[in-house]
Amino acid sequence: MGKSEDKIPLERIDSYRWRIPQRYDAEMRVPGMVYADDVLIEQILQDNALRQVANVATLPGIVGHSLAMPDIHWGYGFPVGGVAATHADYGVVSPGGIGFDINCGVRLLATDLLRDQIRAKVDRLADELFNNLPSGVGGAGMQQLNADEMRAVMVRGAAWAIEAGYGFAEDLEVTEEHGCLAGADPDSVSNTALQRGMKQLGSLGSGNHFCEVQAVDHLYDAEAARALGIDQPGQIVVTIHCGSRGFGHQVAEDYVRLAESKQQDFGFHLVDRQLACLPLQSNAGKSYLAAMACGANFAWANRQLLMDGVRRAFASVFGRRARPKDMPLVYDVCHNIAKMEEYDIDGQVQRVCVHRKGATRAFPANHPAVPEKYRAVGQPVLIPGDMGRYSFVLVGAQGSMEQSFGTCCHGAGRRQSRTAAKKSITGKELLEQLAAKGVTVRVHSKNLLPEEAPQAYKDAQQVVNVVHNAGLAKLVARLKPVIVVKG
Repeated sequence: MGKSEDKIPLERIDSYRWRIPQRYDAEMRVPGMVYADDVLIEQILQDNALRQVANVATLPGIVGHSLAMPDIHWGYGFPVGGVAATHADYGVVSPGGIGFDINCGVRLLATDLLRDQIRAKVDRLADELFNNLPSGVGGAGMQQLNADEMRAVMVRGAAWAIEAGYGFAEDLEVTEEHGCLAGADPDSVSNTALQRGMKQLGSLGSGNHFCEVQAVDHLYDAEAARALGIDQPGQIVVTIHCGSRGFGHQVAEDYVRLAESKQQDFGFHLVDRQLACLPLQSNAGKSYLAAMACGANFAWANRQLLMDGVRRAFASVFGRRARPKDMPLVYDVCHNIAKMEEYDIDGQVQRVCVHRKGATRAFPANHPAVPEKYRAVGQPVLIPGDMGRYSFVLVGAQGSMEQSFGTCCHGAGRRQSRTAAKKSITGKELLEQLAAKGVTVRVHSKNLLPEEAPQAYKDAQQVVNVVHNAGLAKLVARLKPVIVVKG
């Protein structure tokens, strides 16, 4: 795993940035850069994630820095919260650097309801959401697809779901990439992956995936909040967090295996087998990107179906129609994805493949990729916390373009393994603690709940303060959980 026996010589740059110099490992092609404050850096040093940051810096064609967001923790090959850009012409793509849940993402809906208006109906709403959103390990989704439909979903993403009756055209305007990544090719996807996806469209899955009803708790930037339509303390909003399910996992598995088998052919001698990568200009590299786009498009369609289920649940409980004007989509942002983008690097504009593993895009105001209605404030950035504390809404800031390839953190980030979390609390105790905080929970398996206990995560408030203070994104609103639905 690289130089696991040596202490990493962190060099402090300022209150929120630390450099891992190239002298740490002769194989590093660029320095590492870690975003953290004094408290978070101590937590980060307790797992081996910074070794992985140094390992990522050895990738062929990497430019700038190997980056670590403040929610960083140990992952497969890349740390979760790791960001790297490789040169489009002579760089590589690493399937492990995208992750197994391709285009896991977060979708936020606004409502015109206030906390007091839903108080008497919380239990009914929780039941309705739980019944409307299929969840659980390996669970089937709302829509069973045949092979032709599955291929159409891979190519068209969220637009396919809308045409099938799940949502509205205006939803696409506020979905990253309009809910469809170009270049998807179903022929690059294995039959095993296809079969796994056909039965899972419109399902939450398990683990850290959820649907949460939240109340706006605090506004940091009233003007930006107004632009996003989440501008009233006590306003009820809904967050959905999930990805490409077994389909994306299988795509990742297939290409990790392929990349591992080809390292010698490409003359790569990597410090960590899990970093196995493919030249972007090779047939295998192009094939992976085409398959990854299929996974990303499936995930957008999946969240589109789940959002439709949320709208229907609210319509049923509050006696209204499931219209976008009653529950508009604020934004859908994704992580675990590779994007071809252009940045000014060392004084010249370069086209690069940005790997965002557990990290989200954070484009600033006036960027052409930001939806027109938000262009004056910047791209919404949605940061879920944990079941017991807060989630956050930010907007991208100019610093992200100068420092982090238009990227910031994606969540709170784990600080305990799932095993350690399960030893620290029982499902029953956790449910009692959450009830005491006014959080209503619906979950498929109480036994899995402790894996997601608040204490298993870093404090999301600290994480977002770092990206705010470092100039990567700007805080807009804080959200408090009211109802949590989990697999």
